[in-house]
Amino acid sequence: MPDPAAAQTRHRMAARVQLAGSALCFGLMAILARKLTQPGMGFTAGHLAVLRFVAGALVSLAVFRAVPGLYRPRNYRLLVSRGLSGGAVVVLYFYALAHMPAGEAGILYNVYPVLATVMSLAVFPERPTVHLWLAILAASVGVVLVLGQGHGGLTLGRGALAALAAAGFAAASANAIRAARHTENAATIFFFFCLAGLPVVLPFALDPWPSLVHGGAWALAVAMSLLAYGGQMLMSQAYGTLSVSEAAVWLQLLPIVQYLLAVPLLGERATGFGLAGVLITVAGVAYGTVFGHRKRA
Repeated sequence: MPDPAAAQTRHRMAARVQLAGSALCFGLMAILARKLTQPGMGFTAGHLAVLRFVAGALVSLAVFRAVPGLYRPRNYRLLVSRGLSGGAVVVLYFYALAHMPAGEAGILYNVYPVLATVMSLAVFPERPTVHLWLAILAASVGVVLVLGQGHGGLTLGRGALAALAAAGFAAASANAIRAARHTENAATIFFFFCLAGLPVVLPFALDPWPSLVHGGAWALAVAMSLLAYGGQMLMSQAYGTLSVSEAAVWLQLLPIVQYLLAVPLLGERATGFGLAGVLITVAGVAYGTVFGHRKRA
């Protein structure tokens, strides 16, 4: 007979791999978004948010056509609320990326897994173990070290405030995804994320769009949208297996990946404090992965 415990272990390992892949996709997405909102590229945060949702919806429709029965919405209210909060996340985060270094924006934004864990205490019958709390604390300390860079912290300008606001909406979205995964598949959740999020971001995309003659910029923008699709699908899939608190530990990899990618790809500066923070965060993730789950009686 199949061993249920062994099957559960395999599913959890697959979900962790999915979150690691999600971190890589979102990190690359942020790098491209930062590049596309720089002077001379022609895109604004609103443009990128609209493009991300339109591309995501079109890809979703193609997938639904190719896989009959995949589109199975049940809880419309939960799906729409997740899309509305996700729209706020996207436009705020892209605005932050347009006004501050990508590495720092990612670190500020990624306080959302900790906020999501606190919110989950009131929403789900999930209770993090002491080991998970320690892992989240260690990973968060590492993120703070990367953020501080050894010079006493980051000034909270408009970009930083936008990143923190995005984190608040993202925490609500994470719990909505976790709740929706009890009745909805990841593809349906993502489609409603695009469908309900699009009206939220449209008012921020009224500036003139870049000309199609800038083919290179448009190609990067499409690549950014596809990376966002991959990252969102992998994250939604993982939330079907992992609790909000365990996912929070693994999601701490996102700002670290983004911070490290921004050094060679955008020329942003790394410091000794930042690299120490990277090591502490990775150690926290490893600790939470090994010791954080509750053992069956």
